Amino acid sequence: MKKLRSHRIGVDQGTVELFSDFANGGEMWTGSGARERRRRIAFSEPFSDAPSVHLTLSLWDIDSGANVRADLLADTVKPDGFEMVFRTWGDTRVARVRMSWMAIGEISDEDDWDVI
Repeated sequence: MKKLRSHRIGVDQGTVELFSDFANGGEMWTGSGARERRRRIAFSEPFSDAPSVHLTLSLWDIDSGANVRADLLADTVKPDGFEMVFRTWGDTRVARVRMSWMAIGEISDEDDWDVI
């Protein structure tokens, strides 16, 4: 469990259209097998340490004639950002995906100082 001091809690959030493959015949829509898309997300300002990141699908447009498979991951979470990852596999056909994220973590304070 990450414990935070109440006056130092920072929350950042956003929504990103990760891809839209239907219109251009992209691999997520036409492909099969393992497929993955990544997008680097930068926080509006750095946290003191790597925050906790929550991802959710805010839009998914998936073919109803195949199995629905999706794996969401916040990868390489660092104080300044993370990689948003969407994966699918098999016969799943994904036209487009929009993902929302929220990061919660400790932020620096004007009273912080380093002793060297």
